[in-house]
Amino acid sequence: MSVNQKPRPLSPHLQVYRPQLTSMLSILHRGTGVFLSLGSIALVLWLIALAEGPDAYAAFQTTANHWFAQLLIMAWTFSLFYHLCNGIRHLFWDAGAGLELSQLYRSGVVVVLASTALTLLALIVAYREGGGVL
Repeated sequence: MSVNQKPRPLSPHLQVYRPQLTSMLSILHRGTGVFLSLGSIALVLWLIALAEGPDAYAAFQTTANHWFAQLLIMAWTFSLFYHLCNGIRHLFWDAGAGLELSQLYRSGVVVVLASTALTLLALIVAYREGGGVL
């Protein structure tokens, strides 16, 4: 650093900022994207078990019917619907719509409510039709 140059200020870290709905939804969007990628591995394993025959499929079903696997499937379902709804929200932003702060908060709440409702609807249908998530 030269003599005439002042030290640059440090950028504030996350502990300085108060969490806001918009920042939390952005983090959730990224997290659900990662979780969907991991969940697609389970989807591929399911397809492999299906192709391998009845014994492999029965073994996969036994694992998938465990309470923890069911919880992961439910979380994956929410992630799918949240990522879908928030992706649609981003398409509106790309078109220049809904960029005012009040609209950002309103659309964020709508995305969370719609994702939750779609998840519950999918799970109700899955349990009613098949007796479980899978």
